Amino acid sequence: QVQLVESGGGLVQAGGSLRLSCAASGSIFSINDMGWYRQAPGKQRELVASITSGGRTNYADSVKGRLTISRDNAKNTVYLQMNSLKPEDTAVYYCFADITSGTVISKRRSGYWGQGTQVTVSS
Repeated sequence: QVQLVESGGGLVQAGGSLRLSCAASGSIFSINDMGWYRQAPGKQRELVASITSGGRTNYADSVKGRLTISRDNAKNTVYLQMNSLKPEDTAVYYCFADITSGTVISKRRSGYWGQGTQVTVSS
């Protein structure tokens, strides 16, 4: 079984910073793209940032210059450093990973989601 476990959410004032972490565990053969999504009340889930296994990144326009995604392949972990936070960043943040699991003989590729972590930015 593959699991993604997130940590690092919380309450912060506007202009403040938070760092989210998401660690993948289980019978992991390889991890392809990883990313962070968010969902605010009454809104659809949206992509915040993604990163390939080679380190190429992609960001939503609304977070460029403020949020930074990174990953540690040795630890199967993806991070989201959030600076200059705004009240409109308030949402539940979910990590996502495209993972090939199993063994050399029997592999399975699938997408996995974390449980979500609440980020609240007060004005």
